[in-house]
Amino acid sequence: TIYRLFCTQPEKNMGSHKPRGVNAGRKLKLTRQLSRWGDKTYKKAHFGTALKANPFGGSSHAKGIVVEKVGIEDKQTNSAIRKSVRVQLIKNGKKVTAFVPNDGCLHLIDDNDEVLVAGFGRSGDAVR
Repeated sequence: TIYRLFCTQPEKNMGSHKPRGVNAGRKLKLTRQLSRWGDKTYKKAHFGTALKANPFGGSSHAKGIVVEKVGIEDKQTNSAIRKSVRVQLIKNGKKVTAFVPNDGCLHLIDDNDEVLVAGFGRSGDAVR
């Protein structure tokens, strides 16, 4: 004997306000495209302003010329002075502060030196 099961609630999907016809693909696609702009991460990635605000302009590294040496004091409860330099990027003329790694490496860098600045480990910001 063959039994057929019928759904007891045939109108389960009613009220979702989506087009469900055979040719509804274009309408669904356009609605989805417009709705995605409400998502903050999608808007940040596709609007273009995050790329303009980034001093590296979307690239991972940038060449620049050292303008001055700077000692940035650490936050409270830590008395360290972080050695860093102000660098003017060649590609767009923007000035950024770049941290100089390792002990004593600040002595190897002079004013007007050409350096390569990398924004490692930052999502969004290039260099602080």
